[in-house]
Amino acid sequence: KLRHGGGEVIGEASTSLGQIVSTKSQTLALTRLTGGGKRKEAGSITIKAEEVSSLAETLDMRWYAQKVDKKDFFGKSDPYLQFARSNPDGSFSVVHRTEFIKNTLNPSWKPFKLSSQKLCNSDMERMIQISCWDWDRDGSSDFIGSCETSLRALKAAKLPFKMDLINPAKKRSKKSYKNSGTLVLESIVVSRLYSFLDYITHGCELNFVVGVDFTGSNGDPRSPGSLHSITSGSMNEYQNALWSVGKVCEQYDSDKQFPSFGFGAKIPPHQTFSDIFPLNLNMQAPDCFGIDGIMAAYQQCVYQVKLWGPTNAAPIVNRVADMAQQEHQRIKSLSYYVLLLLTDGVLTDMQETKKAVIRASHLPMSIIIVGVGAADFKDMDELDGDDERLRLGTSVAERDIVQFVPFRKYSTAPAALAKEVLAEIPTQLVEYMHAHGLQPPAL
Repeated sequence: KLRHGGGEVIGEASTSLGQIVSTKSQTLALTRLTGGGKRKEAGSITIKAEEVSSLAETLDMRWYAQKVDKKDFFGKSDPYLQFARSNPDGSFSVVHRTEFIKNTLNPSWKPFKLSSQKLCNSDMERMIQISCWDWDRDGSSDFIGSCETSLRALKAAKLPFKMDLINPAKKRSKKSYKNSGTLVLESIVVSRLYSFLDYITHGCELNFVVGVDFTGSNGDPRSPGSLHSITSGSMNEYQNALWSVGKVCEQYDSDKQFPSFGFGAKIPPHQTFSDIFPLNLNMQAPDCFGIDGIMAAYQQCVYQVKLWGPTNAAPIVNRVADMAQQEHQRIKSLSYYVLLLLTDGVLTDMQETKKAVIRASHLPMSIIIVGVGAADFKDMDELDGDDERLRLGTSVAERDIVQFVPFRKYSTAPAALAKEVLAEIPTQLVEYMHAHGLQPPAL
């Protein structure tokens, strides 16, 4: 789907990954659904495919320009930069745009980062086109000028590195034409981009933590309709989710000791209510050994606690955040926490949970939420900040750390559930490590 900046669908088309890879380049007709239920032509979209280089670096750059052409009738220009990579067929694909700077002929743009993979597929000689444009309020842009360079030239540049912005049309029409301004690379810092595999194979420890919802809305475990009902020969949704996700996470945890908690129940021996308690009900040693230990603790816990409420997730998020905070404060620590939170319904402490997640977004931590049962989980999509960073008042999450998946979508395919909920963990881990300057010690 192709959308406007505001989210309105312009048009859509369907293809497959196999077709994209095999054809390398394909143009698809876009259509959109009208109010009468009919399909209307909405232009076309061209998709180009290329194998990504395994080499990766981050380029942290700052650019400014001098004496760019005046384009606005009642002002100067509102310049922005556009970076494009050359394709094997000679065309160019835009990979980055800067912000525009209002009413100036000498703009200075904010520093930004680009990966060498995105900029030129890490090809040292591949042509990179940098063009300068004048932004217009109506959505159009006026071309000021462009220049071409390469990754090799940028990395070897003697700063400040100056290039002429050339407008071919003006150059052809004016003999005295020199340029349409000067583009200047003020600073560039090149650093290696490490992969998830680089971290995991060189000392990074993944710590898997479990949180299980034992609130009354799950139903009495002794009743066949309960989400916690355990029958011989089959697993309920909680068990299925624990097993399928935990079996994968277990492989990345060297000591196999998993802190495991329940929440929202009255616990023995005095049936006192607890927002968070050890799944094995052992206050002195709350860890379970491996996924088998978690499964055994869950089965025993179900019949020893009294399901209660409310459904508060903030306490367990904060508990794991406290663990991650200790690692965050250690110099060059390569530990990362993954909380698997299983719940059956709407959170009653949504504001406190948002606050806890925003706090956790600054720490070495990710949260997987699996929705069990048939409840309305629309609030969970708000925590899963795929489209927009989670915010609460003036507080904004540093990064997206939550992945929400309803179990019913994968009830017949537990392996697919594990793949879906764990898909974002590698990116989230790498994003945290890079943001905090942490690299694998042996590389």
